[in-house]
Amino acid sequence: MKHIDKCLYLIGGRLGLDHDRVLFGRYAIPVMVRFLDRMNGDLDEETRDKLLFWYVQAGMWGRFSGSTESFLDQDLAAFEAPGNPLGNLLEQLRLWHGSLRVEPGHFTGWSLGARFYPVLYMLTRMGAARDWGAGLPLKASLPGKMNKLEVHHIFPKAQLYKHGYKRPEVNAVANFCFLTKDTNLAIGARRPEEYFEEVESAHPGALASQWIPMDRTLWRIENYREFLEARKELLAKETNRCLEVLLHGDLRWLEGPTPRSSGERAVLGGIATDEEEAELEAINVWIEAQGLPRGILSYDFSDPATGEQKAVFDLAWPNGIQEELSQPVAVLLNEEVEMLSLASQAGFRCFTNVEDFRNYVRREVLVEAV
Repeated sequence: MKHIDKCLYLIGGRLGLDHDRVLFGRYAIPVMVRFLDRMNGDLDEETRDKLLFWYVQAGMWGRFSGSTESFLDQDLAAFEAPGNPLGNLLEQLRLWHGSLRVEPGHFTGWSLGARFYPVLYMLTRMGAARDWGAGLPLKASLPGKMNKLEVHHIFPKAQLYKHGYKRPEVNAVANFCFLTKDTNLAIGARRPEEYFEEVESAHPGALASQWIPMDRTLWRIENYREFLEARKELLAKETNRCLEVLLHGDLRWLEGPTPRSSGERAVLGGIATDEEEAELEAINVWIEAQGLPRGILSYDFSDPATGEQKAVFDLAWPNGIQEELSQPVAVLLNEEVEMLSLASQAGFRCFTNVEDFRNYVRREVLVEAV
């Protein structure tokens, strides 16, 4: 148990991934725990950081999103092979994925379920990102309830929808940044061309610290797509810088052949609004009150063979609400037919209506009379 706690402490303290929503690559944690056990919990700074580098890479590329048990077995076996145990683990990951460098296309995802959403949060916590209200660094453990970081849409949703942009563009990861609650409320739904000038005047460098392109023509809503492309370039560069820091100059682990898919492809689904997330959370609260397990918010549905992310299910029980006794279940709100078809073909029983889902739970899980 102490090694599990230490893993979470390292992930939260060094990478800044300090809450449930951004804790990706969860099946990598048993591998880290085994390594800590092998080392009696004693890691020097370089070994610690290289282990965290492996964890971030496993999360970004979805190493455990496909054949979880198979990859777990491979990674645990790497510790028993001749040579350096951590080196074996890193080499296995590099050979599996190819180049471990991040490219701008990897930030093409959208919604809170995109694999690079936690990466953006990590960059904010690890680097020199500053709040746009107080101008202070957004490091972990900020005091005060109003200092908890919130997702901020750089270009406001209402304005983007009004100008004809679609949901995946509006909720693109490259349109997200993290700010304190106070700052988020103060900015509200104003356009960047209005509030960016105020931020830069009050806190020079604060915009650039959050990887905002400083070409002012890109701050206009008609140039929104160009803004996204420019910001993805900056985010990729910063991610690679952070990865290099974790490697302490041992950059051979970043090199390899270009993977078959060098950019993040369009991923179906995803929680698009705070209201939708609140509705899904209310389902989890209700189902816990029935003595049943919570579903997984923003469930990463991936190709079992390759681990490539195919979709983000709003709320899912991949092993059934009664594990192994009932079929996989997904609640999919406001999704397209293509998404429902994909989930159904994967064996999930799908619900697009909250009350229909509750009736299913009462009738087939709790066996209540409806």
